[in-house]
Amino acid sequence: QVHLVESGGGLVQAGTSLTLNCIASGSTFSSHHMGWFRQAPGKEREFVASISRFGGESRRYAESVKGRFAISRDNAKNVVFLQMDYRRPEDTAAYYCAADTTLQDIIEDLEAINSWGQGTQVAVSS
Repeated sequence: QVHLVESGGGLVQAGTSLTLNCIASGSTFSSHHMGWFRQAPGKEREFVASISRFGGESRRYAESVKGRFAISRDNAKNVVFLQMDYRRPEDTAAYYCAADTTLQDIIEDLEAINSWGQGTQVAVSS
């Protein structure tokens, strides 16, 4: 398992940019696929973005954030980022970082994911 700590959340206006960070420790970061999820009040946790162990072109996004959000990672610093541009009020949620050695768990089966961060709150005002 890997220990994950998110940061970078806050209250901002719609249309502005924000970057979330997730720092990993306790295991080999480069052996884990990474993902970002979010959970709005009263709703289930949902997939936002994923990136494979070696980054590159292996990124996926939820349709609701495609073209607005970007996931990246720095394996040398054990960190994964979520850059959020053109944010909308409906992006308001708690954002969670996740890690797993199986990419399909990140993309399709959040119940099977091995490691989760504690979450960081993002609020977007209109």
